[in-house]
Amino acid sequence: MSYEYARIPFTKGVNVVCGPNGAGKSTILIGISVALGQSSTERSKRLSDLIRRGKDEARVTLILDNSPRDGRRPVQKIRKDQIFLTRGLRRDGKYWFELENSAANKVEVNRLLAKFEVDPDNMLIIMQQNMVEQFTVLSTQEKLRMVEAAVGFESYRKNVVMAQKKLSRILSQGDSVGKLLESAEQTLSYWREQYDRYQQKKQLRLKRRFLERELAWAEVLKRERVVAKLKEHIQEHQNKLTKIERETGTTNGQISLLQSRLQTSKTALRNLFEDCLVLERERAKLELAALTADYAIKEIKSWASNHHREMENVLDNIKSLETVLGEKTNPIDLTTQLAEIKASYDSLQDAWTQRFNIRNASLQKSAETSKEQLTILSNQISGIKARTDSVDMEIEAATNQILDNKISLALLNYQRESLTRTMKRLEKELQQAIVDLNEYVKRAESVGQRLVPMKNTMDILEELRVTDGHLAALADVSEDIERMYESYSKLYLELKEKACLVAQNREKALEEVNTRMDAWRKIIHKLLDQVNTKYRKILAQAYAVGEVKLTSEVDIEDAGLEIFVGFKGGNPVPLNSYTQSGGERSTATITFLLALQQHVHSPFRAVDEYDVHMDPKNREIIANLIVSSVTGLDTQYLAITPSQLTFTGKDVHLITVQNVEGVSLIKEVT
Repeated sequence: MSYEYARIPFTKGVNVVCGPNGAGKSTILIGISVALGQSSTERSKRLSDLIRRGKDEARVTLILDNSPRDGRRPVQKIRKDQIFLTRGLRRDGKYWFELENSAANKVEVNRLLAKFEVDPDNMLIIMQQNMVEQFTVLSTQEKLRMVEAAVGFESYRKNVVMAQKKLSRILSQGDSVGKLLESAEQTLSYWREQYDRYQQKKQLRLKRRFLERELAWAEVLKRERVVAKLKEHIQEHQNKLTKIERETGTTNGQISLLQSRLQTSKTALRNLFEDCLVLERERAKLELAALTADYAIKEIKSWASNHHREMENVLDNIKSLETVLGEKTNPIDLTTQLAEIKASYDSLQDAWTQRFNIRNASLQKSAETSKEQLTILSNQISGIKARTDSVDMEIEAATNQILDNKISLALLNYQRESLTRTMKRLEKELQQAIVDLNEYVKRAESVGQRLVPMKNTMDILEELRVTDGHLAALADVSEDIERMYESYSKLYLELKEKACLVAQNREKALEEVNTRMDAWRKIIHKLLDQVNTKYRKILAQAYAVGEVKLTSEVDIEDAGLEIFVGFKGGNPVPLNSYTQSGGERSTATITFLLALQQHVHSPFRAVDEYDVHMDPKNREIIANLIVSSVTGLDTQYLAITPSQLTFTGKDVHLITVQNVEGVSLIKEVT
């Protein structure tokens, strides 16, 4: 309205805003009220009208003190000493709140203000311009409720009102229950007679349902026995099959072991054969060597024989020469020749004998060595042949065992296949039997829970026919009889109990109303006694008398607060717009506010132009009382007045407002 921009600091205690009319004093309080959530003010019904001319938008931000008090913050979840509450207005009619620079709604703002116990709609907390006059025309009931809201006593009134509403409901309920109880008692007797016949029919139906249930579970039991028998056969075959599988596994293991042994034996036989072949080759070589040595010996002996004959021929020649020598007389040349021949013969004889003996000894030794080795090889070959025979026997035995095991395995496979075919047939029969059983179980479960049948199916069927005959005789009994009888019986009992309960509740509710009314009266009387004392004391300084009374306290809805005041020696009369002058009404109203101050919980209070109709003396008195009443309280009080003279020299925070060329400016004086 008046400010392009202003930052207005308030301090603890009394803050006085003063300045000429039209300077923008009241705009400060209007801005605070709008920021606290008021939707209209005494200046305008629409908030958009409060926007400065030529602007499309307005904004008011309040900085709330959230510092700890006795170790606890007013708003615990916001862990800051200052909370910023902003309200924005736009020319197009859109308004919004911001809490800590985040969008907020009216509910959140009201919840925040409730933490600080600030109610901007209560004129005892924020009394804007012209509200001093408005307070005097309020009804006594409105004044009392406004006081209760300001001091935090609303809960007492709510408790009383709730208790009275509860009592009213109980009384109305008691009348209705009495009429209904009388009507229900008359109707109940008729349905009781019909109910007895219906009980007989019901018992027969229960019996029939039990018989149907017994029959159904008897059929289930019959099929369960079939299923159990098939499972038993399958289990027997499964045990046999398991045994065959175990024996088959054992036989296969034995065959594998025997085949491994057979392979080992064959390998050993092949190795023995190869060893024998090697030895046979060695023996053949030795035999060849022995034959070669014998042949050589024979050759040598043959050669020796031939050589011996040659030597004998030489010897014969020598003898012939000797004979010739004996006959001739000059045998010198023959003697020499004979001597040479004899010498040559002897030399050859010696050389031959030596060579023959050496060669013959060597060959004899070689032959003997070969024979010895042949004997050893023959023994080795005999040993190998013996081992070969043993291995052959092992191979034959293993082969026979493998054959026997394979025959056993074939028999086991045949038995397994036979058992498998039988089990498949039994399992198919079992599946079909289970399907049949499940169908009968479903039918039986639809009839009722399982039970153990005590009779066979024929006996159960016969008993069912007899029961059906008895039920036919009661066919005319309606199905609604039990419901109607139980309904009326229940209604009758409920009404009877409710009548007793209503009587008890009526007494309790009446007692509760009286108790809560006593508590409300007690707390209000205590408050008004303290306010009265303060009110009279303040009025005495203005040379006036008065009192504050609680009227019509029997009924809380009619109860009200009547303010009495008398000036210039007159008796106290009710405060209204007809009896007192404007200044007297302002003085009495502000006096009442000051008397009430110590009981108001709100930490912020404001009053605008309270002294407009007062004379200078009363202005001075009220100014002093405002300062003294706030001293010592943790309260921020805002007083708006055109003149600062009444607060000059007092312990207040003085703020002046001036309008310069259509713009309001703020200046702190003290």
